[in-house]
Amino acid sequence: MVHVYNCHPFSSQQIVQVEAYNLEVEGCPFICRFSTMGTVRSIQYSKIGDYLVTIEEKNNATYLRAYTNWRYQAEEKARVGVRLLGHLLGGASAWGGVQMEIIEIPLSERPIAVACCPVTGDLLVGCENTLVLFTLKTQNRLNLNLSILDFERSVILYLSKITPKQVPFFFCFSFLFFFSIFFIVKLDFYPTWGTSSENRTQSVFAADYLEDQGDFLLVPRHQELLGDRAKDGGIPVSIENTGLEDGGRYELSYFFQGCSVDETQLHSLQLYPLFISNQSLSLDEPACVFCFFSLPTTGYLYSLKGGVELLSAYQYPEKVLEAVLTDHLLHVITNALQCFTVRCAALAARIEDPYIDTTMKACPPCSLEVCALRMQLFIGLRSMCVYGRHVVLLSTADAEAPEETERNTQRRGLSRRWTMSSPKEPSSAGHGWNLYVVDTVSPFTLYQEMVEYSQRYAETNPQAQSLRHLLSEAHLLLRAALLHASDQQHNPTESLTISTFFFSVRGSQRDCHLALPYYRMSGLSLTEVMSRNRPFPGSSSSYGPGFLFFLKHYLLEETEQSLSQEAADEVIDIFSQSEHLMLVSVCASPCMINVSPARTLQILQNLEDSVGVSVSLTITMAAMMLHLGDLQQYTQLMERHAEMLLVYGFIEEPRLLVFAGCADQRGHVYPTALTRQMANSQPGLLVAAMVALHENSKVKLEEADHIFKVPLAPGSALPNSLQVDFWEATLMASSNDAVIQELLFRLASVYIDRLTNTKSETHINSCSHYGALYPWLILLSPTHTTSSQHLEALHKLQSLLCGPSLSVGSVVPLLERLSDETLWGFSLHLLCATRKGQYDNSIEKLLDRCPQAIIAYANHQLQDKNMSLWWQKLLPELCNRTRASSDNSILLAALKETLVVVAMEMSPAEFLELIPDDGTASYFLPHLLTCSQRQLLA
Repeated sequence: MVHVYNCHPFSSQQIVQVEAYNLEVEGCPFICRFSTMGTVRSIQYSKIGDYLVTIEEKNNATYLRAYTNWRYQAEEKARVGVRLLGHLLGGASAWGGVQMEIIEIPLSERPIAVACCPVTGDLLVGCENTLVLFTLKTQNRLNLNLSILDFERSVILYLSKITPKQVPFFFCFSFLFFFSIFFIVKLDFYPTWGTSSENRTQSVFAADYLEDQGDFLLVPRHQELLGDRAKDGGIPVSIENTGLEDGGRYELSYFFQGCSVDETQLHSLQLYPLFISNQSLSLDEPACVFCFFSLPTTGYLYSLKGGVELLSAYQYPEKVLEAVLTDHLLHVITNALQCFTVRCAALAARIEDPYIDTTMKACPPCSLEVCALRMQLFIGLRSMCVYGRHVVLLSTADAEAPEETERNTQRRGLSRRWTMSSPKEPSSAGHGWNLYVVDTVSPFTLYQEMVEYSQRYAETNPQAQSLRHLLSEAHLLLRAALLHASDQQHNPTESLTISTFFFSVRGSQRDCHLALPYYRMSGLSLTEVMSRNRPFPGSSSSYGPGFLFFLKHYLLEETEQSLSQEAADEVIDIFSQSEHLMLVSVCASPCMINVSPARTLQILQNLEDSVGVSVSLTITMAAMMLHLGDLQQYTQLMERHAEMLLVYGFIEEPRLLVFAGCADQRGHVYPTALTRQMANSQPGLLVAAMVALHENSKVKLEEADHIFKVPLAPGSALPNSLQVDFWEATLMASSNDAVIQELLFRLASVYIDRLTNTKSETHINSCSHYGALYPWLILLSPTHTTSSQHLEALHKLQSLLCGPSLSVGSVVPLLERLSDETLWGFSLHLLCATRKGQYDNSIEKLLDRCPQAIIAYANHQLQDKNMSLWWQKLLPELCNRTRASSDNSILLAALKETLVVVAMEMSPAEFLELIPDDGTASYFLPHLLTCSQRQLLA
């Protein structure tokens, strides 16, 4: 039996007001006010679950409480229910009424610090010797369509030597960190039903420790320890899994780095995740995770994703009380509010795009030194938090500053004893507390201000390194805004492009390449870029090296976007004043096709007068004469130099002959007007030049083919004579086996086409890939039935088949188009069969079609390892065919020649076995006698 008494064990209670304001609405309107059950020492808000968690004191006891449905307290009239962790209430909450709930979370030790995970809403509590992780749970009441928040104690970490001060927390990350008295832990959770990486979850949390409880700890300055080495760092950690529904196990790992004793008054520890624009906050791991912590005069920013890396070190101009890291800036409070630049966006940009540093785009490096941007004076600043673009400041009007935390250090030999006195409690009376909400400008607005400042600064000191540094800072501010999804949605114009702030830079030649990607990212046309870079009238300054570097790259690109005559002439003027030796390359650019030829020719002639005659300059001047239609002056200029020197000139500047059209989907190159003229007036020079360009990797084989097709045979499927000349000349010059095989196939195909279509042809070349015609082919070649052009194509094809390079297997399908009814057609098929080693079949076909060629064939083909075919194949065939033929004079002559060879190669006994037993032995006896005499002499 339980007796219940209506007693009053509490002597008093303290009502503390908690007020909430909406920072997302202009003017920060009031949301609600409600009372807590004790004095609030710490308060945290979790967006996941929309709950508040507090550490409260009452009657010299400390409590941990979570407040849910607190928004109902707008008029402080809603009901309030109090329950223990894991015990759901009946009453209004259960029946769907409006009710704020206070969840009492019991702990075996006094709570000191608390943190909420921004992704999962889980809760981490730091106690005197433990870290306790609570998992956020949602209890569903299906019959009432209600979801009620609750927590489950999941895991406990026991820390035997240290007491936490702050405990930042982040979920779904896989690293552990340990800074002297900063301790960042990674917990890997492995469900029992699987061990794959897909079944893992990670939690990361950190603690800033107050004291070492009397133990000695020696920490070398700035020493980093990973994995098992960190476990020997002097702070033992053990783990206990307390979750009832986890169904798995936790594993612990961590990292350690030391600081000197004099620097260990640490504060403002943050684990800061950064999500980029294409990531989901609830589903994806962040692109980056940063760890920031601060000493009184120095702050450190580390990257933790994929390893530990120190990004930035901050040297404060005065002692800092608190610091808060954001995507864009680092805010710190001293006697004023100050802000510094950060490098988070630089690292995130490189993770999103590892190849961001190219000629098309760029991002300042993560190692860029930080700088201070602003100092705003306030009186009596004590604390600060940041939400979005709002900086919330708490200050007191008390003139007497609170005593700062002191650290007593005692040296005993090599050991160091660390102690830290607790901060002095401020008086509960006599303070005038003020709350400020400072709105920061958007990153894009601040970016514009920095660019405008840099432009004014560039007018007085254009060579200063600080100018480039300021522009890089502006870039990173805008980059941070572009990476952040909410900022893009808030102001879409900010995500259109990174504007070119390098237009105003007249920096040194050493750094001029840095301007190139910014000009490209601007999206401006070349005409617009030139207009922004023109020197002021009467100014002594010239075009900057960054602009010239960009302009050269633009002109060297293969593009079909032609400049107007006015813009092209301005480009000529720019280079004639700054880099006149680049004029040849500038004139050869495809986008300069509309340049004034007479004006440009005069500039080139002046250049020749000053620097002397050069081949490429002469060719460029000839091209301008061609534009003017003066063929006589064109011819005189082209005859200044020998053909080989002209070829060298084209190698030096290939675009005098060809330019690529990037708008063409096939990626073809196109001939210049000079190329078309040379095809008609100097075809040999054009072929030699194209061979030289191919051999010097200036033009690909397919591109050269297109050059020859366009001027002479547009729309034709058959290669013209110049194209075949180019193939034959390239075959002679090339040492690339793949190119050789391709050319051999193409030429064989051309020769077969010509034999089929009897197209006229001139020009013949020979090289090692063409072989000497086999002697027996003369007996199979036509005499008067075909044209000389037809005979030339036949001999070329036969020569390729007699050579060592052509793959016969690739040609056989092409030969199917040629009939073997003609003797020359039969010779090609016989060549292929012979090259394939089909000697038996070839002997039979040759005896059928042209027996007068059999001995020439056998003398050439049946040698060495094929010698045995004389008596194994040829002799039996001749005997049988002679016996069966009525007119056997050709066969008898061939038989006689065959017996002479056989008698010289065989022994008498072997020869006797070959003599037929049909009564014709007397015919063979002279040859048997010759064979016997040869053996006696031997």
